[in-house]
Amino acid sequence: MERILVLNLGSTSSKIAVYDDDKEVFASTLRHTTEEMAQFDDVLDQFEFRNEKVREALEANGVPVDSLTAVCSRGGNICACPHGAIGIDQAMIDYLTRPEDTAKHASLLGSMIAFDLHKEFGIPACIYDAIGTDEKQPVARVSGIPEIPHFTVGHTLNTRAMAIKCAEEKLGKSFDECTFIVAHLGGGSSIRLYKNGVNIDSVNDAEGNFTPERGGGVDGKSLIKLCYSGKYTAKEAMKLVHGNGGLKAHLGTADAREVEEMANNGDEYAAIVYEALAYNVGKDIAKLSAVVSGKVDRIILTGGLSYSKYLTDYITNMVSFIAPVEVMAGEYEMEALAAGALRVLEGKEELQDFAEIKASSIDRIRIVPGVEPYTVPKRG
Repeated sequence: MERILVLNLGSTSSKIAVYDDDKEVFASTLRHTTEEMAQFDDVLDQFEFRNEKVREALEANGVPVDSLTAVCSRGGNICACPHGAIGIDQAMIDYLTRPEDTAKHASLLGSMIAFDLHKEFGIPACIYDAIGTDEKQPVARVSGIPEIPHFTVGHTLNTRAMAIKCAEEKLGKSFDECTFIVAHLGGGSSIRLYKNGVNIDSVNDAEGNFTPERGGGVDGKSLIKLCYSGKYTAKEAMKLVHGNGGLKAHLGTADAREVEEMANNGDEYAAIVYEALAYNVGKDIAKLSAVVSGKVDRIILTGGLSYSKYLTDYITNMVSFIAPVEVMAGEYEMEALAAGALRVLEGKEELQDFAEIKASSIDRIRIVPGVEPYTVPKRG
């Protein structure tokens, strides 16, 4: 039996779980107060605090630290990489903690804690389906501005987990035999096209549909004019598209439940904005279906917003002519991390080497001769 610790750390919470093979032993979300976080100037300063909290939670749930046989974490702002498991080593920790990354994501602390356990007990430690997973085919990467090719970033862990689950449980097939379009709908969004196990194309929320707090794709000329209008600093302009856009910009809240209630209570503006969110998701799904000539096995709607029957019904009505729609609301990230680690331990997947990935990453996504190699932007 394998006993796997799973870590998914966010800015104000630490999600942890332990699995014996594929059976959950316990799962807990550790909430960290504003006062606790205020004592730290930098994400890296939180390491000892977060590490201690994880170990305390293990002890409180009757799981001795030395009973663990593996640990798997959500990764941080890693370089462009393939899907799957990547071993956590000193080279990865050095990359995640590099000084030039000024927007470090709290998820990197999970990798640091995992590596600490690896060093102490010699158990395997890895990340799985990292934020930087980018398998977009070359033709999909080219844009009309050579310095700004298209990229994939974000919700690989949940979208791929839901696709695997759908393939096995709904279709009775291997994921590698299927074609899926998976829309992860949350505070941010990403819509992924998976064909034969590879994410060959995607629409990120920076270039397509808007979300509760992301601005989505807008007219480039108008955005440039707004940025140079003198009305916003660079930081404020960035917030327009990432943080303060979408529902929040229109209606003052990023809580979709509040917006839906406003619409149900007769607020016509809230109703049209909420409809527009669903409408644009449907358009982006249809856009990706053209890449595979409409030959899609299933369309999957997942993420927190998929609990909204209004949104899922609206999107389903738009796109069900392409393929049947499966609503798989919420997130499956902890189970996905555990399942990925277990596949490695059972020899069903290979543990990839970070140094090799990093060495090939730039060449792998270089698409235009004479233009500086493109690296995946930091995700804040």
